[in-house]
Formats: sequence, C-alpha cells, structure tokens
Amino acid sequence: MTLLQKIQHLESYLHQSNESYSDTFKADILLYFNEDFTEENPQFEFLKELQSKEAIEQKVDFLLSQFVIKFDSEQETEDDFIHYYLAQ
Repeated sequence: MTLLQKIQHLESYLHQSNESYSDTFKADILLYFNEDFTEENPQFEFLKELQSKEAIEQKVDFLLSQFVIKFDSEQETEDDFIHYYLAQ
C-alpha cells in the first residue's frame, strides 16, 4: 500500500461507527490530524511502519481501547494521549 492509500483507509476507518463508547474517541483522533488527510501531514509517519489495512485498524482499535481504559482528562490532553500511543 502507498502512504496515500494508508491515509485514505485510516480516514475511512475513523468515519465508521459501530455505535460503541470507544467510537466517541474517533472524533478526537480526527481532530488530532486537523482533518488534514494528505501525505504532507507529518503526523502520518506512524503509517509507514504499517503494511496492511488490518494493521491500521488494529492500531486504531488499540488506541481506542487505551482511551477507554487509561485516558485521564485531568492529567493529559487528547492530543498528547494520541501522540503517545501512535508513536508506539
């Protein structure tokens, strides 16, 4: 997959809703990327390591699960939280 294809899949996956509590955090992730889903956005560096649609979805699902389990709005911002988990 090209980087652009990965970005497009990520955007599409973030817009899908399963109507679960974790889906509410997808909006925060979209805002993290400033709704700039282009190859010029340096925030997509993490996608270079991921080689498939499934890997991208697993990364997002992991981030969403961490939001549910660990996010503490009194201790950190959504952007810091997202940045930390996408870098892993």
